[in-house]
Amino acid sequence: MTGRFGIGARFVALAVVWGASFLFIKVGLQGLSPAQVALARVGFGALALAVVLAVRRRPLPRDPALWGHLAVVSVLLCAAPFLLFSWAEQYISSGLASIFNATTPLLTMVFAAAALPAERLTPPRVAGLLLGFAGVLTLVGVWQGVDLSHELTAQLACLGATTCYGAAFVYLRRFVSPKGADPVVVAFGQVGFATVLLLVLAPVVASQPMHLSAAVVVSMLALGVLGTGIAYVWNTRVVAAWGAAHASSVTYLTPVVGVALGVLVLNEPVHWNEPVGALLVVLGILASHGKLARRAVRVSDENVGPPANR
Repeated sequence: MTGRFGIGARFVALAVVWGASFLFIKVGLQGLSPAQVALARVGFGALALAVVLAVRRRPLPRDPALWGHLAVVSVLLCAAPFLLFSWAEQYISSGLASIFNATTPLLTMVFAAAALPAERLTPPRVAGLLLGFAGVLTLVGVWQGVDLSHELTAQLACLGATTCYGAAFVYLRRFVSPKGADPVVVAFGQVGFATVLLLVLAPVVASQPMHLSAAVVVSMLALGVLGTGIAYVWNTRVVAAWGAAHASSVTYLTPVVGVALGVLVLNEPVHWNEPVGALLVVLGILASHGKLARRAVRVSDENVGPPANR
């Protein structure tokens, strides 16, 4: 697939696959530790990408600088956030984790404003950030007071993961995309580096006994091959074509998929502040791109004119 349709189709596929990833993590935790889930995710993802590279006969780049950048991206886009989300889902629902994932565009905007001259902060973006921050406070339930429980810590871990994602999107756009490297090579490099890193750390963080079942194995295969392998090729293409902030808006749709699967498959409850907070976050993202203002102008224009035309 090429052209706008191709990028748009990849964007939708990313939303579906990454929305389902939170369900796969939750199922994986039934038999694995958080670090084992993260390691399985990047391991199966790296294997899938290696097969794609072999089939397409794509050579690995020889640019040391590119490999250095991919090593940085591997930490920001794979190792760190995968560990954080896996740990967090021990204490919160998969649906809530997917909702927190929707804060990625807001955090991407902050990093983009600092690193990309073309994406500096404007009044609409500042307003969007404030609205999105209000959504985060609603998700956390600040009116209940500060309770340093595992649930609050897990929510902060999710925000830490999306902060990593935001930095990674901008880093990809600034340092990796301009080099014109093949998206499969880029995806393999970052996921492969993350696999090596987590394997090195495995004796310390992933040595717990495993309790494998068919559901756990299938979930890890789907999470790795689709959510981390093939999806990262799509993501690299979307970032290169649409830019960091717009590409990260794939998280508009992932909460819908994540919450729906959590309710339907795992019977997870949904509290009123979760959809309300998610709505505020999405409205903040839309406001930051000026879309709410443009819609208001269109509505105003439609209401202007003689009474007979209204």
